[in-house]
Amino acid sequence: MRADCQAVEDAVSFLRRLVQGHLDIVRFEQERRAAGQPADLAALVAGLPKSLSQHVVGGSVGRLPGLPAPADPGLTDELDAVCDVARLAHLPDLSEDELAGLATELSRLEDLVSARRHVVFGRLDALAAELTRRYRTGAASVDALLVEKTGTTATVLKSPGPEDG
Repeated sequence: MRADCQAVEDAVSFLRRLVQGHLDIVRFEQERRAAGQPADLAALVAGLPKSLSQHVVGGSVGRLPGLPAPADPGLTDELDAVCDVARLAHLPDLSEDELAGLATELSRLEDLVSARRHVVFGRLDALAAELTRRYRTGAASVDALLVEKTGTTATVLKSPGPEDG
């Protein structure tokens, strides 16, 4: 259950970052326009590296660097319904009101995905607490887990002692 829950957390975190990235791009376009710059796709694209790296902490690319995108093709359906890649590519063509509306929709989606992520974290915490309780009370043992996972006996996994030569 814990591994399944962790996979869900990875997927939700991936989606959350995608939503945040879309929102960063929309806000960047709003800032460009507020600064008096004309709507221009080339200028928007040129500013993406700086815009998208503003929220990266400590030079990290995330909690799990190199983690591939989750395999669920429907994972981004909600995001695509708000702002798919085609719409994102046409941000310079949107009016100020359309851009503001898109930012609002993306913010709402980010809040929704963050709330889901919070629920998953709560479940992960509950599962971790239950595992801790089971190991402390003897209701579960690491040796039994190793036997179940590997199919070998726990004695094979112990460190060699002086009697083992």
